[in-house]
Amino acid sequence: MEELLSRVKAGSRWMWSLGDYTEVAPHLEIQAVELCEAIGIKPGMQVLDVAAGNGNFAAAAARRSSIVTACDLSPRMIELGQARTEAAGLDVRWFEADAEQLPFPDGGFDVVASVFGAMFAPQPDLVARELFRVCRPGGTVAMANYSREGFLGTFAQLLTAFSAPPAFELPSPFEWGDMEVVRRRFAGFASGVELRPGHVVMSFPSLGDGISFWERTNGPQLALRTLLPVEGYDEFKRQAASLMRDMNESSEGRLELRSSYLTVLASKPSAA
Repeated sequence: MEELLSRVKAGSRWMWSLGDYTEVAPHLEIQAVELCEAIGIKPGMQVLDVAAGNGNFAAAAARRSSIVTACDLSPRMIELGQARTEAAGLDVRWFEADAEQLPFPDGGFDVVASVFGAMFAPQPDLVARELFRVCRPGGTVAMANYSREGFLGTFAQLLTAFSAPPAFELPSPFEWGDMEVVRRRFAGFASGVELRPGHVVMSFPSLGDGISFWERTNGPQLALRTLLPVEGYDEFKRQAASLMRDMNESSEGRLELRSSYLTVLASKPSAA
């Protein structure tokens, strides 16, 4: 099992190194900013951004004068995040790290957060344990997680349909967007959990622009293009374009794709 999980994580590092995530991040930045506001990030707080991507949440927290550490499994994301925060003059420490085995001491952070990141780790129970382990007593564990409803959940199902069957079954990342699942995973760790459903809307000038965006930026789709024969990938593209057309919420020539997500605000019990 350990060898299989190691392969899964190596595949994830490769997959998320594909494409240009700097184009994706602006579409998801508002959710990171809103999570900072919901938590109440203040100057001087010790904040950890887990599975940070190129640092939407880390940057938002650093702009509020907190003391920010960011980590990600992918070396490519670390490079992009460091370049971004340095260019913006933000003081963020970056580390390559696995959300299931964080290289930080117990109780080292006032806030431990992940925005559309740690949800993709293959062993969610280990993720939950680690998020709370590195959070101080009385601190906050916060997440923004995609739910199944809407475009991204349906698009993920399409990707799965064209992918080779996994060597063993893993929980869907989108389970992190289910309220009951989150409550169950945080039971025994949290003294209280607040859950707020919301929506991400990704907007493009046209259907063609949206199709092109996904093909050059989406790591899972780029991985699929590498692995499928030409005719198989062409069929995937045809179905993906049809899906975008069917789920488009704009009637004015633009492409607007709505996806549901869940904001999670959990409190770690104070020390006895």
